[in-house]
Amino acid sequence: MKLKNDVATSESGFVFNAARGESFTTNPIGVDIIRLLKEKKEIADILESLEQQYEIDAATLEKDLYDFLKILKQYNLLEE
Repeated sequence: MKLKNDVATSESGFVFNAARGESFTTNPIGVDIIRLLKEKKEIADILESLEQQYEIDAATLEKDLYDFLKILKQYNLLEE
C-alpha cells in the first residue's frame, strides 16, 4: 500500500490531491503515517515506528492506523 504519486503533503499536515484538486488536513500522527507511506514502509514497520514514537498501546494504535488508512482510501489517496 502506498500514497499516490500526485499527492503532495507538508510537515504542517496539509495534504493536496493534485489529480482531483482536493485538499485536506491531518494531525501530527497522520503526518507521520503519510511520511512512512511515502517511504514505502510496510504496515508492520509503520506500527513499530509509531509505537516507539508515541505512548499508545499496540491494539489501539493498530485500530487507529487501519481507520486512518480507510479514510485515505475513501479520499482516493492510496494505491493498493
